Amino acid sequence: MLKGEEFGRLFEAFERTAFRLETLAVYDVDDEREEFAAFLAGEGLPPESSDNPWVRSMTDLGKQVARVHVLRSPLSDYLRYELASYPGNITAGESIGIIDTAWQEVAGLPDHDFWLFDDAQVYRMHYTDAGQFLGAELLPDDRLSEYQRYREIALAAAVPFGEYSAG
Repeated sequence: MLKGEEFGRLFEAFERTAFRLETLAVYDVDDEREEFAAFLAGEGLPPESSDNPWVRSMTDLGKQVARVHVLRSPLSDYLRYELASYPGNITAGESIGIIDTAWQEVAGLPDHDFWLFDDAQVYRMHYTDAGQFLGAELLPDDRLSEYQRYREIALAAAVPFGEYSAG
């Protein structure tokens, strides 16, 4: 499994498209702990979150980045924090959709996160029960069409983030 810098290099190496399906209510990310605590204390997000530099580093090269987050209202504190950052990701060029299972059930999606790069490689994400990232597992080529179908189901069912947040 890939993690750390090895996993990070995937975002430099893909050429055209990166799609992520997110399914967890909490992600325990070391680099976010201070920012998350500040958010919970009512301090808001840092200024750079208004135009996410990580997303911008990809979209400025003409790459497409998209995600669908499957979640359930009412939102966890972490999801409120994560969704507060989405407008800055969208400003930087990411396409974000939401499937709220409190409003709609969508059949045919996995119960785990994955990244699909250039329609050529799929990485299943592994996390602890507390949401700590364990690593990304490159799945064999014969699973590619399965995960492409998952992406298509998610994209067809998702509400664009702007519509979700207004609702």
